Amino acid sequence: MTTHQKRTRQLVLGTGFVVGYAVSLKLLSDAWYKEYPRTRFHFYDDSHHWKQMDKAGHFWTAFHESRMGVDALRWAGTSEKKAIWLGSLVGLALQTPIEILDGMSEGYGFSNSDMVANAAGAAGVLGQQLAWGEIRVMPKFSFHSTSYPTTRLESLGNSYAGQVLKDYNGQTYWLSTDISRFLPSSTRYPKWLNVAVGYGAAGMVAGDPAQNRALGYRPYRKFYLSPDLNLQNIPTRSGLLRTAFYVLSIVRIPAPALEYNTKRGLVFRPLYY
Repeated sequence: MTTHQKRTRQLVLGTGFVVGYAVSLKLLSDAWYKEYPRTRFHFYDDSHHWKQMDKAGHFWTAFHESRMGVDALRWAGTSEKKAIWLGSLVGLALQTPIEILDGMSEGYGFSNSDMVANAAGAAGVLGQQLAWGEIRVMPKFSFHSTSYPTTRLESLGNSYAGQVLKDYNGQTYWLSTDISRFLPSSTRYPKWLNVAVGYGAAGMVAGDPAQNRALGYRPYRKFYLSPDLNLQNIPTRSGLLRTAFYVLSIVRIPAPALEYNTKRGLVFRPLYY
């Protein structure tokens, strides 16, 4: 790559980053903060809320922001060492201003546990890149609609997009392991087949456990084991498809799953998403 090409890519990357982040903050502000007045900066301990599903979301978000940061810096011609270290900090850099906005919103507050989850997501990228030079354990997300939002629209979303963001009952977070990367190169194990473990929760119409109980709900946890499709290991000569597979790798494709929950015990899901 020539010096001119590097500079051009770095300019494109920097401009896209600033514009994209500004738009994201505006959309997030409209979704989360418009109902609450601004206040003086304050802290709020929400570590016991939503069965920690929101923390899983922070981990997932920061991880993929850092993952894309590393890959974007590589694309721009940055040295490998700088790409890994600086790129891995992107998730933390993007999430910290959001936590500060939380700290100045009456309905929220700066959450130390959120920051720990953000840092863990960024560290997940850094650790894998330093150890293997690639991502072998990929956090993924899946969602299905639930009946809970009809009970608490303001908390769980009044549209499908809002429910994807706010209804933790329908969210599942996964760690999908690329088994083939841990096997000898001569193995016949299918490279497209990952194994994923998932975490979810249900029975929640409010974040605080005491408030849920007062409303007659008993939140419970759910754990999953499932095969997972690794789109990035599907051979293709199409640059468009490779880009699409890269973007789609943040979500889990529906598949059979074995579920264990603290309410019903062991359950087989023929197709879970």
